[in-house]
Amino acid sequence: MATSRSREGGDQVTRTKPCTAATRTGRLRKANQFFAAAEDVEVLAVESEDVTDACATLHVHAGIAAADAICCAALGEHAQGENHQDAIALLAKVDRKLSRHLSTLLSLKTQAGYAHTPITTAELKRASRAAGALVAAARERR
Repeated sequence: MATSRSREGGDQVTRTKPCTAATRTGRLRKANQFFAAAEDVEVLAVESEDVTDACATLHVHAGIAAADAICCAALGEHAQGENHQDAIALLAKVDRKLSRHLSTLLSLKTQAGYAHTPITTAELKRASRAAGALVAAARERR
């Protein structure tokens, strides 16, 4: 089992985990699975408002897995830990635009998965676009 390590960047410490080719492949596989499942749920739903939270949660997980795969390919490590800002900061070292997509997804995570208020259709569209961009970028970096 690989151990986590911390990297200091100014005042910020980012916990990361080294990647192998198997890690990168596995995270990309999960990104593809979550993204495809989100699309399937949205298409199969009679009314998409009934599944916005489920779809958004799947998009969030797709985006996180894709970001890990991207960081693995570019940096040989991915963020590890509870602080979402670490993952955003690490991805920004690879591509600032992609890090904004991850930030969009992570800003919806709590509402989609844990809050009593549902994700709106507009928020779901933002999640879908952000996850789609991250998954496409991860696929390109094989």
